[in-house]
Amino acid sequence: MDIIILRVLFVALISTVCYFLRPFGVAAPIGAAVGAFASCAAIVFELRVRALNLSRLIGAVAGSVLGIIGASLFCMVLRSALPPDSTSASIQVFVLLLMTYIGLLVGTSKGDLLNPTALGTIFSGEKTNRRSFKVLDTSVIIDGRIADVAETGFMDGVYVVPEFVLRELQVVADSTDSSKRQRGRRGLDMLQRMQSNTHLQIQIVPDDFPSIKEVDLKLLELAKKWDAKVVTNDFNLNKVAHLHRVEVLNVNDLANALKPVVLPGEKMTILILKEGKEYNQGVGYLDDGTMVVVDHARRAIGRSVEITVTSVLQTASGKMIFGRLEENGTRTDPARSPIPVEFTH
Repeated sequence: MDIIILRVLFVALISTVCYFLRPFGVAAPIGAAVGAFASCAAIVFELRVRALNLSRLIGAVAGSVLGIIGASLFCMVLRSALPPDSTSASIQVFVLLLMTYIGLLVGTSKGDLLNPTALGTIFSGEKTNRRSFKVLDTSVIIDGRIADVAETGFMDGVYVVPEFVLRELQVVADSTDSSKRQRGRRGLDMLQRMQSNTHLQIQIVPDDFPSIKEVDLKLLELAKKWDAKVVTNDFNLNKVAHLHRVEVLNVNDLANALKPVVLPGEKMTILILKEGKEYNQGVGYLDDGTMVVVDHARRAIGRSVEITVTSVLQTASGKMIFGRLEENGTRTDPARSPIPVEFTH
C-alpha cells in the first residue's frame, strides 16, 4: 500500500512540475499530461526491472553500459567527419539511443548464461529464494489437498500458477460433462481459497511456451526457468519430471508417508460394509480410504466388529490390510489366505 501511495505522489509531482515549467514550450495542461505519461512510463519500467532475476538484471546493466561505450566511440568518429550542426547532433543522439537499446535487450536475453554465485557469497541468497518457488499443476489444484497442506505451513515459499494452467482449469470448468465441470470448478474454488489466505503467496505468471503443446512439458520448462519445484499428484508427470531432472513434490507420497502405521497383531474396530471377493470375507475401510479385508466377516456386514490385523500389503497403488474377526476374545483362524484383488489409493 505504501508503494502505491509513493507512486501516486511521484506521478502527481512530475505532472505539477511539468505544468508550471511547460517543457518544449507547450501549454500548461499539455505539459502536465506529458509529465503524467513520462512518470507512468517510468513506473512501468520499474515494475519490469523488479520482475527480473539477478542474472538478467546484471546482463541488462552490462549490455547497456557496453552499448553506451560503443555509441560514444561511434559519435567521436561522426563529430570529426560531419560539421557540427543539428543533423550531426540528431544522428549522434539516435546512435546513442539505438546502441543503448540493443545492448539492453541483448544483455537481458543473455543474462541467464551468467552465474552470479561465482562473484561471491553476496549473491548466494538469489539461488535460495528461487528454489522456494512451487509450480502447481492442474491435477493437484483440482485435488484440493494442497490447500490444506499449504495452510498448515509445512510448505513455504511462493506458489506459482501459470496462466496456461488457469486456461486448462477454465476449459474443464466449462465442459459439457457434469463430472468434469464439477472438477474444474472445484479447482478454481481451491485457488480462490488459497488466494484469500493472507499467509500464502500465490503468484499468477504469464510465462508460456507456444512451441510446446503439452501442458505437462510446459510446466517442466517453467520449473527449469524459475528453478522451482513442481507440485503434483500425477504419477506420469512425476516420472517425466525425474527424467528432465526437475524436482517434484508429490502429494500422494506425502499422504502415504503420513498414514498411520499398522502392524500385524494390533487390534482395531472396523465397520464391515460389503462382502469380499473371497468366500466368507467382509470388507471395510479406514477413515483415509484404506481397504480392510476381514476373513469370516460376511455375517457381520453392517456392524462394527473388533479384528486382529494379520498382514499389511503395501504396493505402489496403495495399502491393503488383512485381518481376522475377534469373537468373545478368541480368534477365528482363516481357512485360507486371502488373495488381494482390490486396492485403494
